[in-house]
Amino acid sequence: MRFFSDNAAAAHPAVIEAIAASNRLDTAYDGDAYSAQLDAAFSDLFETQVKALWVTTGTAANCLALAALCPPHGAIVCHRDAHIEVDEAGAPGFFTHGAKLMLVDGPGAKLAPDAVGAAIDRIRKDVHQVQPKALSITNATEYGLAYSAGEVGALGETAKRHALRFHMDGARFANAIASTGDRPADVTWRAGVEALSFGFVKNGGLNAEVLILFDTSLADEIAVRRKRAGHLASKGRMLAAQILALLDNDLWLANARAANAAAQALAGAAPDRLVYPVEANEIFLRMTPEEAASLRAAGFDFYDWGAGEIRLVTSWDSDPETVEQLAKAIAAL
Repeated sequence: MRFFSDNAAAAHPAVIEAIAASNRLDTAYDGDAYSAQLDAAFSDLFETQVKALWVTTGTAANCLALAALCPPHGAIVCHRDAHIEVDEAGAPGFFTHGAKLMLVDGPGAKLAPDAVGAAIDRIRKDVHQVQPKALSITNATEYGLAYSAGEVGALGETAKRHALRFHMDGARFANAIASTGDRPADVTWRAGVEALSFGFVKNGGLNAEVLILFDTSLADEIAVRRKRAGHLASKGRMLAAQILALLDNDLWLANARAANAAAQALAGAAPDRLVYPVEANEIFLRMTPEEAASLRAAGFDFYDWGAGEIRLVTSWDSDPETVEQLAKAIAAL
């Protein structure tokens, strides 16, 4: 009974069917009939003209975008607990050829405009210090908090005021949208975001993520960077087919709502234990090692998260009966 990561969830049956349907002779790389549909499909979703490039991992999506948004001599402002800082093994520096991450604090891994501005103001405007060139936020955050359109817009204004390019890590973008109910356009390009890594693997995909470029002038450069980085898959149609299947009839949103609902069921079992509000599909609970051990002995799997805390993650295919069993086990501690 696994609740340690939505990365481990099954691929949705519609995704497997789409891959099977694409398993035929077509043009290689991204010249196929499936890949050709992505720009229009995502342009409809985001209510503006975008360029959409598939990649195989969220790390690649994040770092290809950041490499185009930030020069090697610049800095990327992000949260201290951002995935690009904590969980990407130095990939941002590797892809950007040396750009620095400028770390900012904030509750629940959320950035606030004042904190971003204060961090930037501490940097002297001379050749002896790395100058900030980009801002990166995660939605939903690494602690499961969702940015509203207004919050992203305020950060977008901060980025504009300081001449920063603006990137969003959307590994759980679907869960954030399902939580806030905001239109995808309102929480991205209308709020100043120029590039979004739109996560699908955590939400029913097999091995396909999408880099959405609202600044379409970046597309040619990133296409070359994608090839150079080894992410131009020969049978790209099989990645594109997955993505289109999840976009069909808003399956991506239905999957996220299912995961979020399962998270709410677990949160409701232990409101006094919550470390952060549950706004997506991650639940952080205060728990002693002995209590955690008793849950594991009952067959539940999850991550310890610092001293006296655990992390539970639900997914689109979380079994309601198993969720109920875990909720009862937590409530009974």
